[in-house]
Amino acid sequence: MSTVSCRSERTRRTLRGTAAHLTLLLCLAVSVLAGAPARAADIEPRSYSNTPIGLNFLLAGFGYSEGGLSTDPASPIQDAKLKISTGAAAYARTLNLWGQSGKIDIVVPYSDLSGSALVNGKPAERNVSGFNDPRFRLSVNFLGAPALSAKEFAGYRQDLIVGGSVQVGVPLGQYDPDRLVNLGTNRWFIKPEIGISKALGAFTLELATAVYFYTTNDDYFGGKTLEQDPVYSAQAHVIYSLGRGVWAALDGTYDYGGRTTTNGVRDDAVMGNSRVGLTVALPVNRSNSIKLYASTGAATRTGSDYTLGGIAWQYRW
Repeated sequence: MSTVSCRSERTRRTLRGTAAHLTLLLCLAVSVLAGAPARAADIEPRSYSNTPIGLNFLLAGFGYSEGGLSTDPASPIQDAKLKISTGAAAYARTLNLWGQSGKIDIVVPYSDLSGSALVNGKPAERNVSGFNDPRFRLSVNFLGAPALSAKEFAGYRQDLIVGGSVQVGVPLGQYDPDRLVNLGTNRWFIKPEIGISKALGAFTLELATAVYFYTTNDDYFGGKTLEQDPVYSAQAHVIYSLGRGVWAALDGTYDYGGRTTTNGVRDDAVMGNSRVGLTVALPVNRSNSIKLYASTGAATRTGSDYTLGGIAWQYRW
């Protein structure tokens, strides 16, 4: 084999590895939007793909969202307009879990929120900065994504992947029970999810479904107790590979449920929100990559109605 051919093969392997590692970039950027208590509508294309085991990832991201809250007429908050700037730091490591590829990750976001609304008919403003609730996640692929070393991964080709994850939100973020709008939620959540990914040439189709379960917030606004029904979430992605590790995804999500009970009084408002978005991933070199993303609400019955844009950088070793 000629020197040129050897270099060409090394280049192809590097690009294949870089494209796979970009998966973690999106999986870790889930907390770039902060301040929405339900934590639904996270858009994560390529959550279910294969990545060599034993790799570490650091991520830094920035996102900006602007919008409001679509609320039931009985809600004390009306005409809310919020602006949120969020920086996020994250760490992940890929693992061999029972012969299949998996990963653990942690995301810690910090936000600056400002906004205004009518609360019980009276104008009110809110300006606050602080940490959001951190999140931990364990993911594993059940089918189609065996645990491979970086050398073995050079010959891997995706077909059908089936996987799942469990994410936990820890109530450590900024929280003031005298305020209706906070960065933290003062309650735990757990989110089990299952997803499938199918490669079709340059395209990859992905579908994931999840459920958010919430514990009780026993120190809600005004000294009340807040309970919330589960939120059922689904997201779909059409991903296209542009070559050389560059890819773009058209994203869509839908969330339903989340009816609340305050001090034993059940609210009739049910979440029914959909969002659409676009994500572009770009490798810089073997160890660094960036992504750009944006999304907006397509329809909102009750809950957050916002436009979001952001950028994230990832370093791997």
